[in-house]
Amino acid sequence: MVRAAGGIIDLVVAVVLLIASVWGVGFLVAESNEAVATALSLVVVVAVTVGVPATVETLTRGRTLGKLALGLRVVRDDGGPITARHAITRALVGFVELWLPPFVGIPALVSSVVSSRSKRLGDYAAGTYVISQRSRMRLLPPPQMPPPLAAWAVSADVAALPAGLTVAVRQFLSRAGSLVPSSREPLGRELLGEVLRHVAPAPPPGFHAEYVLSAVIAERRRRDTERLAREDALRRRVVGPDPLA
Repeated sequence: MVRAAGGIIDLVVAVVLLIASVWGVGFLVAESNEAVATALSLVVVVAVTVGVPATVETLTRGRTLGKLALGLRVVRDDGGPITARHAITRALVGFVELWLPPFVGIPALVSSVVSSRSKRLGDYAAGTYVISQRSRMRLLPPPQMPPPLAAWAVSADVAALPAGLTVAVRQFLSRAGSLVPSSREPLGRELLGEVLRHVAPAPPPGFHAEYVLSAVIAERRRRDTERLAREDALRRRVVGPDPLA
């Protein structure tokens, strides 16, 4: 929806520019023959529908007026800024899928709906897609240490967990309250089995899986924080403070 709104803004701007330019050309060549007027009108149409968006996206690294208003930007498939080649390719294909009478935006709409990244045909040809620069990543609150398991967690050998497993456990703990018991219990036991492969000795018996998961993640976070603090202190002693900091 946001990208569609940005596209509508750009379309309105392009139509206004097109009408004004065609009217201006008609006024300037009023005394010329029809062939000259037709040729200049064709140049104006190509300049407005292809030249202007390609130039604007090149100079702004992927932003048009509509994208600027809604916090959007065109980037390469690898996330980097686009170049003139990407902008020109998008504009040329866009002229076909957005402006030609047989299509008038239908291919772009269908492609955007089907694509997981809301790509239109011009994006596929150029190797680009549109991102939102106003979205913010919401960090999950860190799990807290259950007091009954604090002594075991501090003395246990808790190895560094794989990044994917840590994320999965934190996401599970943050939304466990919204899960139905039939899926919450098996998922908790499955994650606990994966986590306990990296922990020795095993936790005391009788504790719920979510308590043990919270204890392991909280203890691992505490150790990582202390390790980073020690490394930073050592670096400051050896190298000294950064003069540019």
